[in-house]
Amino acid sequence: MTSAPIDSPMSPGAAKVVVRVASSLALIAIAVWLGGLLALGALVAPVVFSMVPLPESADAMVVVFRRFDTVAMTCAALVLCAEAIRRMRRLRLPWVDVVRASLSVAAAGAAVFQGTRISPRIAELHASGAVRGLGDAGMELARLHDVAEACGKAQTVLLLVVVVLHVVSLTSDPKPTPSHRHGRGPEGAAPR
Repeated sequence: MTSAPIDSPMSPGAAKVVVRVASSLALIAIAVWLGGLLALGALVAPVVFSMVPLPESADAMVVVFRRFDTVAMTCAALVLCAEAIRRMRRLRLPWVDVVRASLSVAAAGAAVFQGTRISPRIAELHASGAVRGLGDAGMELARLHDVAEACGKAQTVLLLVVVVLHVVSLTSDPKPTPSHRHGRGPEGAAPR
């Protein structure tokens, strides 16, 4: 997927700095998001559920996961903004940028789905007294818990790949696509 560059008041050096800053902010957001997923899923939830009796353990984890949903969705928005900034430079999009942006959208979609659909329903079922695996409400709670785990695992894998693709795209230095329709060379400079 390619697009013609636009005449931009930004010099190529400034554009490169903007892209690097956007990528850095995206990677920081991914670190917070990914770190939270791993800390909650691999450390906090197993420890709390094994050491704290029900329903107090579930009460605590509902609050923790709802708060983290907000963090994850905020991080997802920052990552998508960084992708938009990278796209605004209107240079040829190498495959790595297309794949990275697509996977970022998928991870963000999973975070929003989990934060707006799954976690609120889990909290609602828990508040109504549902016990995982017991009765219709408990069966729904168990199913939703499995969906939440799958969403968390999917986000983890997607974000790890996105990090690798950031590194790949930052280590390659794509050349701008010349615009022949404006009679300009690379970076919008007039031909000599």
